[in-house]
Amino acid sequence: MLKPNTTSTRAVIDCSGFWKFKIDRENNGEREHWENGFSSIMDIAVPGSWNEQLAEAGLMNYVGAAWYEKEFVIPKTFEGKSIRLYIGSVDFGAKVWVNGCFVGEQVFGFLPFELNLTPFVKAGEKVRLTIRVCNELSDESVPQGISQRDYVLENRVRDETFPPARFDFFPFGGIQRPVYLVATDVSHFTSIKVQTHLLTSSDGGVSIFATASQSESLVARFSIGEVVVQVPMENGTVASNLVIPNCLAWSCETPHCYTLRAELLRGDEIIDDYELLIGIREVKIENNQLLLNGKRVFLKGFGKHEDAPIHGRGLNLPQIVKDFGLMKWINANSFRTSHYPYAEEWLDFADKHGILVISEVADISRDFRKTSTTSLLNHKAFLEQLFSRDFNHPSVIAWSISNEPSYLGESEYHDGRGEAYWKDLTEFARQLDQTRPITIAHVQRATHQDPALKFVDFISLNRYYGWYENPAQLDLATQRLSEELDEIARLYGKPILFTEFGADTIAGFHSTTDQLFTEEYQSNLIRRYCQVIESKPYTIGEHVWNFADFRTPQHHRRVVMNLKGVFTRTREPKLAAFTLKELWQQKNSANTLLKEKHDAHREKHQISP
Repeated sequence: MLKPNTTSTRAVIDCSGFWKFKIDRENNGEREHWENGFSSIMDIAVPGSWNEQLAEAGLMNYVGAAWYEKEFVIPKTFEGKSIRLYIGSVDFGAKVWVNGCFVGEQVFGFLPFELNLTPFVKAGEKVRLTIRVCNELSDESVPQGISQRDYVLENRVRDETFPPARFDFFPFGGIQRPVYLVATDVSHFTSIKVQTHLLTSSDGGVSIFATASQSESLVARFSIGEVVVQVPMENGTVASNLVIPNCLAWSCETPHCYTLRAELLRGDEIIDDYELLIGIREVKIENNQLLLNGKRVFLKGFGKHEDAPIHGRGLNLPQIVKDFGLMKWINANSFRTSHYPYAEEWLDFADKHGILVISEVADISRDFRKTSTTSLLNHKAFLEQLFSRDFNHPSVIAWSISNEPSYLGESEYHDGRGEAYWKDLTEFARQLDQTRPITIAHVQRATHQDPALKFVDFISLNRYYGWYENPAQLDLATQRLSEELDEIARLYGKPILFTEFGADTIAGFHSTTDQLFTEEYQSNLIRRYCQVIESKPYTIGEHVWNFADFRTPQHHRRVVMNLKGVFTRTREPKLAAFTLKELWQQKNSANTLLKEKHDAHREKHQISP
């Protein structure tokens, strides 16, 4: 599956806009055949979550099914073409009908899916597209769900959130990313996978693996600039290699992207073409260091969320531009897509602007009392879809395949089930991608004997000394932090990334002493943590939790939102933002020198910027 891209042979229609909308509180829609049309006085914007858009209609905390409907005209120019529907993501699952005919479904949120509409539509005619969306989760879904009854059965009534969720971010529902109609030749590329290598100090290698929809006698042609290779397709697949002389490696300082052009030929006719931006770079873990193109990188950045007023988790392009501007301003070089895959537009922007990304699976606070063989199969399927989508992005330097498993410290995690689960899953992940390291964000309740730590390439730690433990006691908090870091490094001998640390802060609250929720306390805690982390030879980075305040389910620990952001939800800086900008300030002379070398190399070899 390729992200929709208009080319000389591919037509893409964006179906974003206002859709007819109806809530299905009693889950009657399929029984009453709403796919054949339904009456409603409500409209909704796509992409976007329904929660804040329709809060006044009683949907702020709605968890359940809802139906979307829109009519389109299939252009006459689509005659004889393969016509497909591409949906960027639906949280947390969808069923799709065209003119009342069922065409397919997606069981995972946060990920794109594509459905073949060719048998169901005719060029020049109007069609009715109906999508049933449901944001309910289960024990075996990714992520796992929870109900009000579960809190009672688990004797955790004081932990109950509203709406119920096993995670500390809001369970937004809706069509969160764009919907596209795509038309191509019946024979077309269905996937293109690119793997890059640094062959010598000056040359780069690009390995290409592609598939096509038809097995007829076709030829694939791949080109990067003047480097061209042409290879016959065999049974709908092709593999090829390109060597780029005097290549510019992709890095934070010089995020140079090459344009890979892929063409599918029938004789001399180009029947399909697709362009892909790629970066040539290598990522390795060696000697307790993270290496990008053989050079040590220390990650400075954040855990984030796709979260904005009104949009909810819906794709918000101005927010992407704003957030990357703030990350550059604060001297960050990286972020983790906590706790789910973000829209691919985030990765496109990171590719172009040299921001490193840890792409994370939507597996959050996994409870091994409720984990089964089906759970593992679903987890693998999610990994496979995520890796397929994000593999070609040079900005993606690592995979996080879970966040805080055994958050509740259940005994079932340590009786062999946890070890078997992670052994199986990490082996599967490495079969999918041997070019990037794998990690799992570790929670304290899983203990130092967390079986996941045996199988990861680097350890990711989420810790909150000075907040959930030792509140307002920074000397004790940092002492415990330092001691635990040394103990984990001794036990596992692996590099450590801090993926979460921070403190809730209400903008405008101040104090002359260490006082929770004040801007000064957040700033001091972050500074003290960074000092400890950076003092250790085995650490590879620090990601503050969180970039910006974000909406959560209601709970007595939360004041509408998780307030650990160094920016507010509307992106105003707190004191800690200025503290981090100072801590992460890079030497201008080093940056200038790198840029001068990059520009000189580009000019010498006549490479376009």
